[in-house]
Amino acid sequence: MLSFPNKDPDEVLDYVLDWSLRLGSDSIITSSWVVDNPGLVINSNSYVPTNTTIWLSAGVVNVSYLLTNHVVTQGGRTMEQSVKIKIKEK
Repeated sequence: MLSFPNKDPDEVLDYVLDWSLRLGSDSIITSSWVVDNPGLVINSNSYVPTNTTIWLSAGVVNVSYLLTNHVVTQGGRTMEQSVKIKIKEK
């Protein structure tokens, strides 16, 4: 399982997921994210042909969250990747 670096609950940060190895010559045409627990806020998300970006804020200290990114590709593929992130005071 992939992990993003720890995040402080007061930070608003962007995290990038690189899909290029799985995509090959294909490209992303839609991207959406889901978080498994309340408390962590998805401020926004975006994508370019080979990676996705999510902006996160808030979160509960010492809680680990599971984020799942769902993409659809130009070639008709649907793919998911889950990423863990832990909230820690810095």
